Amino acid sequence: MDLLIQNAYAQGATQGGGFSPILIMVAFIALMYFMMIRPQQKRQKEHAALVSALKVSDEILTTGGILGIVTGISDHYAIVKIADNTEIKIQKTSVASVVPKDTFENA
Repeated sequence: MDLLIQNAYAQGATQGGGFSPILIMVAFIALMYFMMIRPQQKRQKEHAALVSALKVSDEILTTGGILGIVTGISDHYAIVKIADNTEIKIQKTSVASVVPKDTFENA
């Protein structure tokens, strides 16, 4: 049986360094942080700033694709005018973006 198996210890072979796998793991975690986690945190901060700066008469686009004009704001909700006599109440966090003025009238 020993004829088929080479004995590495008999030839003086040594094992690789113990720091190499740890360095690879640290590099991988750092790469994941800078490629995925950090940009997501930046987008969340930008969206929180957008929601907190929301004011009456802003023209908005919701995540559901509804385009309208803000007519009222409370702590967690906004009232949005989407047609002549139609207003809806939405959560402020569902606002995707504030669009340029006069977009609602031209749509």
